[in-house]
Amino acid sequence: MAATPPPPLPPDADLRRMVHFSAGDGRIWLAGQRMLLVHAAALGALRRELMSTIGREQTRRLLMRAGYASGERDAVLARQARPEASVLDMFAVGPQLHMLEGAVQVTPESCEIDVPAGRFHGTFRWDHSWEVETHVRDFGPQDEPVCWMLLGYASGYTSAFMGRPTLFKELACTACGQPHCRIEGRVLADWPDADALARDYTTDSMIVRLEDLQSQVDTLRSTLQPADELGPLVGRSKAFDAAARLLRKAAATQVTVLLTGETGVGKERFARALHTMSPRAGKPFVAVNCAALPADLIESELFGAEKGAYTGAGAARIGRFERADGGTLLLDELGELPLPAQAKLLRVLQQGEIERLGGTQTRKVDVRVIAATNVDLQAAVASGRFRSDLMYRLNVYPIRIPPLRERADDIEPLAVHMLARFCALHGKRVPGFTDRALDAMRAYPWPGNVRELENLIERGVILASPDEPVDVHELFPTLPGQPPVTLNAAGQLQRGAPDGAPALYDELLARGLSLDALEDALIQEAVERAGGNLAAAARALGLTRPQLSYRLQRVRERARE
Repeated sequence: MAATPPPPLPPDADLRRMVHFSAGDGRIWLAGQRMLLVHAAALGALRRELMSTIGREQTRRLLMRAGYASGERDAVLARQARPEASVLDMFAVGPQLHMLEGAVQVTPESCEIDVPAGRFHGTFRWDHSWEVETHVRDFGPQDEPVCWMLLGYASGYTSAFMGRPTLFKELACTACGQPHCRIEGRVLADWPDADALARDYTTDSMIVRLEDLQSQVDTLRSTLQPADELGPLVGRSKAFDAAARLLRKAAATQVTVLLTGETGVGKERFARALHTMSPRAGKPFVAVNCAALPADLIESELFGAEKGAYTGAGAARIGRFERADGGTLLLDELGELPLPAQAKLLRVLQQGEIERLGGTQTRKVDVRVIAATNVDLQAAVASGRFRSDLMYRLNVYPIRIPPLRERADDIEPLAVHMLARFCALHGKRVPGFTDRALDAMRAYPWPGNVRELENLIERGVILASPDEPVDVHELFPTLPGQPPVTLNAAGQLQRGAPDGAPALYDELLARGLSLDALEDALIQEAVERAGGNLAAAARALGLTRPQLSYRLQRVRERARE
């Protein structure tokens, strides 16, 4: 059990370095999360609007839940920012971020934390609450506490940090005339009125009704959405909707469909979805990659072969067309089909008959053909690599599958869908993506299309720490970084080199110090000032403890040389 009262809050330089101002593109980052600088007056106006439309109680609960969600996000940073720190210093990330974000000044009064045992009890003093200032300005002095978002933040942060529901009450509020706001937090089971506290964070009836309606809409959409055994085709962009609309129109017919598009756009998924929506859904779906078959085996694979038709044909075998009888046959990479096989394919499409290799008997087959290719068939016809009559026969109902770079609105839902699938596959819990990761995915050109996205998401799931969102460096390990704009100790913007860099450089030259010598001196001084505490020295230098240990070992090695 941690001691009480707690020590003062640790230095927050490590947290300030996580705040990056990207003025060129109008974004602010806290680690991997996008942040906003919002006028308190604007939030006050929203508060007034909510109070006048849905009432005080609904507004209170809604803002508490919004604060709770914010606290949960910040809790992810606690172990990232201070992995080697004591549990109290690690927990202090939340109060310090709350101050850094301009919400309130936090002073710990007592804090007992035992995460493995699931015990927590803490009291904190709040000063300069933004909610008190805006609420009293609009509604005057109050009889009940009004720090609703702040309280939700504290509850969300601590619940995520503890890994179990841990909620706070506001015992005193300056809106009610007290000199300070004061909160107390306990694990939910330790509160005598636990059920009433928990109800503040459950979805209220109005929201439930809205979500029920949304669920009904989603259900209706899912019945119209093309799907296969891997689930629905995922997309909401205009380009995706156009392709899906053509797919639905073709599903009830027997028309031969030609799917075109770049490698990796998901042509086979569209073909499977078309089969699943069609009256042939209960019959076989057979896929064959024409580019993966040797030229001398393609005809026997497609149409079958009689015994003795070629060396090694010891028995008759049926081809893909016969296997797909009554169902659907996908001819993937059709542009790679040799000319002799193209002639036989044309006959099948026109007459619905096949003839096995080495045989003389024709066999009727009822097969719907879906062709897929990333080749420009008109160019292939012009160069003599593809039959013009076959192209015209296949090109009755073409559907172009757009590349992922034309489907920017689909990237996030696709990524979320894939994340859930790979989390289940690898037995790992990953709550989602950081805003920075989502931003990087939207900006990436995706030369490998959906297949490349799938591979990156699986890698991200494997590399991500358990219970932490996938960040950009886990998706794109070689993505070049930009020099950040951070906050200095005075809360001022600072780009690139630290304050005083020119003077420091001049002094380095005047003393004749090398970069290695300067690093050695800084590391030794930090360890000495921290009294040998490597975790504290690492925080002071903006390093993790393993990084500092590695550099300290290099210092010792250079000293022995």
